[in-house]
Amino acid sequence: MTSRTWFMTVATVAFLSAGAASLLTLGVVLPKHAAAVPVVVAPTSEPVTAPEPAPVIAVAQTGKVARVVPTENDQVQLSFAPIVKTVAPAVVNVYATTVTQETTSPFANDPFFQRFFGGNSPLFRSRPRTSQSLGSGVIIDKSGLILTNSHVVHGATDIRVTLADGHEYPVEIVLDDNKTDLAALRITDKTAHDLPTVEFSDSDQLEVGDLVLAIGNPFGVGQTVTSGIVSALARTGVEVSDYSFFIQTDAAINPGNSGGALVDMQGRLVGINSAIFSSSSTGGSIGIGFAIPVDMAILVANAAEAGKSEVIHPWFGAHLQELDADLARNLKLDVPRGALVTDLAEGGPAAESGLKTGDVIVDIDGQQVDDPKAFDFRLATKEVGGTARLTVVRNGARLSIDLPLKPSSADNPDLRTTITANTVFGGITAQEFTPALAEEYNLAYDTKGVVVVEIANGSRAASVGFRVGDIILSLNGNDIKTKDDFARFAAQNSRSWQIVFQRDGKVNRAYIGG
Repeated sequence: MTSRTWFMTVATVAFLSAGAASLLTLGVVLPKHAAAVPVVVAPTSEPVTAPEPAPVIAVAQTGKVARVVPTENDQVQLSFAPIVKTVAPAVVNVYATTVTQETTSPFANDPFFQRFFGGNSPLFRSRPRTSQSLGSGVIIDKSGLILTNSHVVHGATDIRVTLADGHEYPVEIVLDDNKTDLAALRITDKTAHDLPTVEFSDSDQLEVGDLVLAIGNPFGVGQTVTSGIVSALARTGVEVSDYSFFIQTDAAINPGNSGGALVDMQGRLVGINSAIFSSSSTGGSIGIGFAIPVDMAILVANAAEAGKSEVIHPWFGAHLQELDADLARNLKLDVPRGALVTDLAEGGPAAESGLKTGDVIVDIDGQQVDDPKAFDFRLATKEVGGTARLTVVRNGARLSIDLPLKPSSADNPDLRTTITANTVFGGITAQEFTPALAEEYNLAYDTKGVVVVEIANGSRAASVGFRVGDIILSLNGNDIKTKDDFARFAAQNSRSWQIVFQRDGKVNRAYIGG
């Protein structure tokens, strides 16, 4: 899959890979070592001169301030250079190439032409199609482990990085976590060692108004640094990953900064630049950029350093609802903040902990929970094992509950089936619903049926247009409730198919030739 790039109208999110927009911030800072600029004030009736030596500050009766030319370098040298010199060497440019197969005929997906001419006809021969994406990354380990965005490298067949000093190295994907939109890469060249790294900070210590720097490779012109402030924290309405909980910063946004570093005034990493709002069809900046907090990046980094190929997130086992003012009053809350428990999975961690429907979660391990997205993010940053302490409001009273941090059973190979028969479903791998899988799709815990979890490249199912995430409900009038139902009916020979499936929350009917 190529790098995701979204250009939209006002209040629309654009990814920061090539063809989208980057995250750069703007601002000014006065370093601690900089001296004050001497100024002198005189009555308005007399000419203003600069006495020697000039006082640091002199206040005249008029209250007006007159300024003089600075006499020392420290009086004018307000610079981010010391921070940049420390951090910039650890920020890399990422070049990802993806090769996919593209058919040469416009009739390649038409079942009639496939049946008449045969799948091996020259009409249906495919040719490679190459696409490239541009992004940035951050070296977090001297051995060459790099963090970047998943949407920069997902599906790439060749990835290379260029360091600030000009060295170029090939890399491999160690971990690609689409849910967090983060990926870990590792330099494969054994000559690369003792590389510059960036130190992690604690994104929970950030405050609105803090100064930050963004470093990346906009438009592929080379490494660029911009400055700005933290405009907002815990932004949850930005649907660019499963865990939307972003640092917002004012930014001059340009393509190529995805995966780059957002650092504080101590030169520590506080976020991974990822997305923007844009009112321009070209993805231009309107000063609203978003970065994934470093707390989530640390989870991905730890998993990659431990040699894991995926991040295991804790399973909650309950559906949550956002509060409004009326609900808050009915639940005896002062303000509409928190996550309301509306449904529990039987045997899930939430039910095991003692949570009940109607409970409002307002805190997890000392961190305030404003809405369900905030809770999802906080829970996702926890390591599996142990417990998390929840503060809930039940019937107006506050109480503490220990939630066991257990892995999700959403991916269960024993409940999967792959269609190998020469039918329109050939190449589909589907999984039967479990409560954990239903939670991922925001469905009722007792949902029956199968969901498409994988489609083989070049398969008939891919050419027909099935997508990962499609929920198969019925085939030729036969309800699909289990993986065995799907395996049996999807393998049958049929001249035509009537398919009922759910996609993006909508139920669809399709008629396809066999």
